[in-house]
Amino acid sequence: MEKILEVKDLNISFHTYAGEVKAVRGVSFDLHRGESLAIVGESGCGKTVTAKSIMRLLKEPPAEIKPGSQIIFDGKEDIVKMNRKRLKSFRGADVSMIFQDPMTSLNPTMTVGKQIMETLQIHKGMNKIEAKKEAIELLKIVNIPNPEVRINNYPHQLSGGMRQRVMIAMAISCNPKILIADEPTTALDVTIQAQIMDLLNELKDKFNTAIILITHDLGVVANFADKVQVMYAGEIIERGTREEIFYKSMHPYTWALLNSVPRLDTESKQELYSLGGTPPDLILPLKGCAFSSRCEYAMEICLERKPETTQLSPTHSLCCWLQHPDAPKVNRSEVVRGEING
Repeated sequence: MEKILEVKDLNISFHTYAGEVKAVRGVSFDLHRGESLAIVGESGCGKTVTAKSIMRLLKEPPAEIKPGSQIIFDGKEDIVKMNRKRLKSFRGADVSMIFQDPMTSLNPTMTVGKQIMETLQIHKGMNKIEAKKEAIELLKIVNIPNPEVRINNYPHQLSGGMRQRVMIAMAISCNPKILIADEPTTALDVTIQAQIMDLLNELKDKFNTAIILITHDLGVVANFADKVQVMYAGEIIERGTREEIFYKSMHPYTWALLNSVPRLDTESKQELYSLGGTPPDLILPLKGCAFSSRCEYAMEICLERKPETTQLSPTHSLCCWLQHPDAPKVNRSEVVRGEING
């Protein structure tokens, strides 16, 4: 497949009164046309900062994209070096974003139809009549009933699920090559979550749009992503296909995320797994593995040296000292039962 986005050695810091917060540290990944990529991890791991940097939505300062970082779009342009004029046409037309909370992202003083029409008028040069007709068609595509009526509604007159559909309609209005969905199902009930994810899948297939899904919920990822990247403390610690992450994952942090998801085959009174400790302070220099203080399988070397990248397959890699030939042999099935061999 054609490569649509290439992120190379992305480093992002925030300069605060307390010091420099190194929020994203050496992140690299590729995205191909029509592909869906999920970036998962706890709050504060750097996934949203990574996504916003692709659209250059981080306020600079306090944010700083470090020299040497590259975000190559469509094999030609480095987004980091785009000027203001090009960024204005790039956002919305080439790359769009569905933000986390539609209630705060939509303008409460404008009808949803006017907000969609505004995007079409700016990026596609449509007049008011053309934009209104296209806005109604977009509301139909995202399965909003009675779009001719709903186009005149204000955000507060719509349910959470319908507001999210309006956000998706705005995001796809210019047929972007990349769609970034930042926690698109947060605060929605389970049935609406499923509908929103099904809708994103349909749009991906219909328009051949590449999608980056930002989420902490692996349950949302299960039936959606082609590839999954697990982030922790600003780094990608494991990456692979959906099947590799769910069935062949090898990093203790990935195991913790998977074990914290409720399962239908567990006993009703069984306590849900909870990962202890807190993520490291990214103002302080990190020595060794960033996850070592919370990892129950941490060894001395984990505290002293950063783990090397182990390539398990052409698509599956991770950074963990447990993959070293001299390390104790631990696999996920033993972790689930609370057993360790080695």
